[in-house]
Amino acid sequence: MKSTRKDAGRDLAAEPFDLAGLADYQEKAIVSRTLIDKKPGNVTVLAFDRGQGLSEHTAPFDALVQILAGEAEVVISGKAHTVRAGEMILLPAGKPHALRARVRFKMLLTMIR
Repeated sequence: MKSTRKDAGRDLAAEPFDLAGLADYQEKAIVSRTLIDKKPGNVTVLAFDRGQGLSEHTAPFDALVQILAGEAEVVISGKAHTVRAGEMILLPAGKPHALRARVRFKMLLTMIR
C-alpha cells in the first residue's frame, strides 16, 4: 500500500477535514493514510482502485470498516457482503476476511487492540 498525498505531513488535530479526500485513488494501487497509530488502536483511510484488494487474512483484533465512497466486496469466513458508501461492517477478531474492489472505493478502517 502506498501513502501519497501532497498534505501527507499536515497535522490534522483540532481542525475539520474532508475524510474521503485524505487518500486519492491511484491506478492499480491501494493508497493509505494513517490518522491515528497508538497502542490502543489505529485509524486509517484507504483508497482502492478497481480490481485491487486485500487477500484473505486474520487479525487478532476487531476492526470496523466504514465505506466512504463506492462499494466493496467484503468476505468474512467465506461469506461475501457488498458494503456501500455510508455503510459499515465489523470484521471480528480471529475470523478470516478479505476485501476486493469491483469498483473504486474508499474506506475508514478502525482497529481496536
